[in-house]
Amino acid sequence: MKKRWAAGILCILLLFQLSSPVRAAGKVYFVAAEESVLPLSDASMPFWHGGYLYVAASVFTNLGVSVINNTAKGLMVLEKERRALLFDRNKGTVQDSSGTSYAPGAVQSGGTVFVPASMVAGFFGLQYSVTDVPNGTLVWLRSPDFGMSIRSFANAATYSMEERYSAYIKDSQPSVSDSEEPAPETPAVSTAGARIHLCLEGDSRTGGLLDVLDRAGSWATFYCTPEFMEENGALLRRMTASGHTVGILLDGAAGSPEELLKRAEDALYRATLGKTRLICLRNADERTAQTLKQAGYCPLSPDLDRSSYKLESASNAASLLKRITNRRGDVSVWLGATASAAGLREFVAAARKAGHDCRSLTETG
Repeated sequence: MKKRWAAGILCILLLFQLSSPVRAAGKVYFVAAEESVLPLSDASMPFWHGGYLYVAASVFTNLGVSVINNTAKGLMVLEKERRALLFDRNKGTVQDSSGTSYAPGAVQSGGTVFVPASMVAGFFGLQYSVTDVPNGTLVWLRSPDFGMSIRSFANAATYSMEERYSAYIKDSQPSVSDSEEPAPETPAVSTAGARIHLCLEGDSRTGGLLDVLDRAGSWATFYCTPEFMEENGALLRRMTASGHTVGILLDGAAGSPEELLKRAEDALYRATLGKTRLICLRNADERTAQTLKQAGYCPLSPDLDRSSYKLESASNAASLLKRITNRRGDVSVWLGATASAAGLREFVAAARKAGHDCRSLTETG
């Protein structure tokens, strides 16, 4: 009886330890990228999981790796020098642009996405090491030609680590305000507006348009030619990882629709490991459209075709918004290649102020 009671107490203690991420004896994980020791915080503190040490994905931005994270879809792309890893947290998978699978996958803790340090470092040709230092452990990521041993770097970084540790301990101390009752949150004002589906052509302006949309928390659909897809894999990855939708722009004057479609689909899959059924037809007859529909594709049929009008100023944006508002309800708008970053910025801001929401199209409507 006593043995069973003692075993029960031990199980409870173990469960408590597993569910409580308390750092024993104040020890922490320092993270250094190249020559810099990064700030310490509980939100981004590395941890062991499944036999791998996980670090915040954002750490790799200090090593020239682009990190694009779509929290809503559970997707994240890490890319450097035309090499990319696509993490799908919902499926728990990791693949590169050629379809090769890797393991293990990413883990999200709070609002931070963590990745296995050794696997990601190895994929991008970086060096990775873990060594004990005063007050904790140092995780060091650097280029292969950094030219300094682990111990030499740890000694050289002693002062930086002490500074980071002192700031971390100071920030961890409870303040008077921590015990005060928080002020009640102001309820959000609900605005019932239309969903605006902006459809644009992928071209040289696309990077700037994505910057505008991402800053505004808005989304659009980009229809891209096979040539654009073959030459802009990084942009395609950024679109899909950020929540935008990619469609295929087929120009009947450029060749056989079947051949163009295959080129576009192959390029899209190489870049994002994804597919699309959204297409926009140019210089194509009704028979081609019907054939593609029967094959399961969704040709663009916008409520408003504004491809002959510029969207480059506040007055252009106001004119477009007025036409959208007059229609009432959700509206799809084909802008083609007429939008500039400045014009799109004005439009998105005006639409949001009016209570509308800019969203990308889906294959179901």
